[in-house]
Amino acid sequence: MGKCHARERQFAVGPAIHLLREAVRASDYKYKPFQTLIHAAVNHRGKFARSHLTATLVEQTHMVAGLQHTHDAGTFALFLHLLGEPAGRLQVGHSQYLHRSVSVDTLHKLAYGISNIFCGCLTHSYQYDFHNAKIRIKMKTKDQLIDDLLTLAFAEDVGDGDHTTLSTIPDTERGTQRLIIKEEGILAGVEMARKVFEKFDPELKMTVYINDGARVKPGDVAFEVEGKVRSLLQTERVMLNIMQRMSGIATVTDKYQQRLEGLKTKVLDTRKTTPGLRMLEKEAVRIGGGCNHRIGLFDMILIKDNHVDFAGGITQAVNAAKEYCKAKGKDLKIEVEVRNTDEINEALAAGVDRIMLDNFTPERTREAVKLINGRTEVESSGGITIDTLRAYGECGVDFISVGALTHSVKGLDMSFKAVK
Repeated sequence: MGKCHARERQFAVGPAIHLLREAVRASDYKYKPFQTLIHAAVNHRGKFARSHLTATLVEQTHMVAGLQHTHDAGTFALFLHLLGEPAGRLQVGHSQYLHRSVSVDTLHKLAYGISNIFCGCLTHSYQYDFHNAKIRIKMKTKDQLIDDLLTLAFAEDVGDGDHTTLSTIPDTERGTQRLIIKEEGILAGVEMARKVFEKFDPELKMTVYINDGARVKPGDVAFEVEGKVRSLLQTERVMLNIMQRMSGIATVTDKYQQRLEGLKTKVLDTRKTTPGLRMLEKEAVRIGGGCNHRIGLFDMILIKDNHVDFAGGITQAVNAAKEYCKAKGKDLKIEVEVRNTDEINEALAAGVDRIMLDNFTPERTREAVKLINGRTEVESSGGITIDTLRAYGECGVDFISVGALTHSVKGLDMSFKAVK
């Protein structure tokens, strides 16, 4: 791998472009310079500001596109393929053909793609398969996903620096800020806030007065944070975005669960979450008193109507799922979505862990629960609102899944103010 030499910093395109040059040069133009580039980018991700990189790369696309050799043009074509541009549109050969055949929009995509890699937005959980041209996904733990989220949050918000703060606040200035609640609700995200502060500046000291899950009202102080003022100001928005979102979800979940008071029914979340925020949003549901459905596609088998239709029926789908789990050594619960009484009977005969009654009316739900008679768990889903929630719960279902817990929630109002 090529190294960045100080003497080459005179390139107007900056250290990011230099790293690109070095990555290609390190391959000696012999094989897979793109692969070398990816390794270099991953190793240096998080060290550059995406906004600066994007502008730089767009301005200097002649460096990227003006490759001198035919096989380098092929490398560029591979990069375009990753970005969704048909490689067939690319003429190989001299750089002038590259300029003529690649649109400005495509070059912008290329620049943005490279800058994402350097800023850590394209993380090591995605590996490019050069032989089969597809993305392989590696499993990550909850903590790893949260750490990646915070890396991205700071990359898109702070970039190469909060220039307002850096220009107006001395590096040695210290202070304290407190989180003030401005609306009634359920507090959620305090522990996530701690992770935000620790990641950005481990020397920030956080004193918590109100914990996750507590009911709060205007004027309450949830916590105070003391440390460098620059760090406080640069973490403020990331922390508030997370806490307001999580507290809003927890508050709504609490309202739904209160409607089911006295019943065995629990409210469930769904996969209708904000991309990248699923772990936080599902944690907020739990803090609000609800239950998590499956986290993703990997921790439960949920056979929905499309699966049933493509598989040839519920029996075929369930049997195939059981065989798959046995062959893969996976212990996964199997849930089946049903649309009518015949499908309920077929699901019961197939032996499933839960039946989802999709878009059933309360009357049909009551009949279905009576038919199932405790032989498996029952979940109601589809168009259920907070006004109709209790009617479904009174039918005797175990769970009611509600996408509105996460997909259309208003954040809880709060602010992070300096202590004078």
